[in-house]
Amino acid sequence: MKIPFVSFKPMEKELNTELRAAFDRVLERSWYIDGVEDKNFEEAFAEFCGAKYCVGCGNGLDALMLTLKALGIKEGDEVIVPSNTYIATALAVTYVGATPILVEPDINTFNINPALIEEKITERTKAIMPVHLYGQACDMDPILAIAKKYNLYVIEDCAQAHGATYKGKIIGNFGDAAGFSFYPGKNLGALGDAGATVTNNKELADKLRALGNYGSDYKYHHIYKGTNSRLDELQAAFLSAKVPFMDKMNNDRRRIANRYLTEINNSDVILPYTMPECEHVWHVFAIRSNRRDELAKYLEDLGIGVNKHYPIAIHLQECYKDLGIKEGELPIAEEISATQLSLPLYYGMTDEEIDYVISSINAFK
Repeated sequence: MKIPFVSFKPMEKELNTELRAAFDRVLERSWYIDGVEDKNFEEAFAEFCGAKYCVGCGNGLDALMLTLKALGIKEGDEVIVPSNTYIATALAVTYVGATPILVEPDINTFNINPALIEEKITERTKAIMPVHLYGQACDMDPILAIAKKYNLYVIEDCAQAHGATYKGKIIGNFGDAAGFSFYPGKNLGALGDAGATVTNNKELADKLRALGNYGSDYKYHHIYKGTNSRLDELQAAFLSAKVPFMDKMNNDRRRIANRYLTEINNSDVILPYTMPECEHVWHVFAIRSNRRDELAKYLEDLGIGVNKHYPIAIHLQECYKDLGIKEGELPIAEEISATQLSLPLYYGMTDEEIDYVISSINAFK
């Protein structure tokens, strides 16, 4: 049996009518930037997140970068980020001239460890950027308490956690703003690149919109040195078609994850941990194994697609040698990058496919 790491086919088949109607609406209007589809999606996604404002942009990296810029974070500043995350989190900080300060995760949740944040704060620290990694919310209460104590901004990186909750509250509402990615593989994915920032601050939302539109608040009037990062009408229309199905799609991911959690039984596999305060949306089902590479090859040979998130920690990437962090200085991030393996998990996986993944892992010796 061949099982890909991810497949969009079941979702696209189910939403074929809605997606084609979205395309037809945009083509019929012949209006492709900053139109009614953008407005409708921003309103729908803000409502889904329980936020007042949503500002679309080109991708998730830009959502974070523009948010940092809108908050005035600049060269000489520092931003706390997790040591275990996709590189985009750190790049957003770098792109505004600031320095990412890496803080180790809790090895059980994979998310930033709040107990380790305070020791990294200096007079140059301006913000904390927690990442709700793999679909599980960070432990936000202590993060917010630290931010309040030191008068820091909190920018949530929600790229992997659309619809996740912490203590009953949906992520994206805890900090000053939250950046989302709609890369096709996300829980809410476009049919190309797309992103957005949600916030409850109108002044910030207005500034974000201007910064992503060449710094312009109205045509040919430029109040900031901005960039071009706008959510196009076609991607907005596709995303609008999917928003009403978000709860259904996330619940299906939970169905698959619950089977993995209850039925995978192999002493070489460490299953992911879910905090009781959180409702996970399982963007990634991340196991750990000291025999990770051997297990990955075994599964791939059986036709099961897997992935490694992320095999080289940020501080060991060539592009971040300038941080001066040597191998061994962030051991938890390094351990995760050496042992983490992501299993197939996507909307519409059949019971037969799930059975095959589980039985294959359980048979690994």
